[in-house]
Amino acid sequence: MWNRRTNSLEQILDVLKGSTIAEERGKDDNSKFWATYKKVSTEYDDDFLGRANDDMGIILTFAGLFSAVNSTFIVGMQPNTGDTTNALLLYLIQVTVNGPNSAPDINTLSSSTGFSSSTVWMQALAYASLAFSVLAAFGAVLGKQW
Repeated sequence: MWNRRTNSLEQILDVLKGSTIAEERGKDDNSKFWATYKKVSTEYDDDFLGRANDDMGIILTFAGLFSAVNSTFIVGMQPNTGDTTNALLLYLIQVTVNGPNSAPDINTLSSSTGFSSSTVWMQALAYASLAFSVLAAFGAVLGKQW
């Protein structure tokens, strides 16, 4: 029984001597190399991840600000519905003051719902840039959580 335990302990010691996990000081140049490599690579990886995390934060901030400004321009490019409302109110006032027989021509109101090609292009570019900005922010969030 004692002999079996001794053999088991000797086998365990032999495995540990050949292992790269259990580091022994002054063992050989190979184990010193791997210990130094692990230390240097851990420092490099930590530095790299810290810089990448900071970069993702900057991208998130820029994408958020750009989306806000871009949304403001998109809202500003929408047609002004107040013009049609003002023309209809003017029509109602003229009918009320002058009577129904002297009503102005309602055909002068702008009934065109089409937009010029340059307006369509500008809005398409604005919406595309907004979509890419939101996708960049989404990618940055995924990068920070990974």
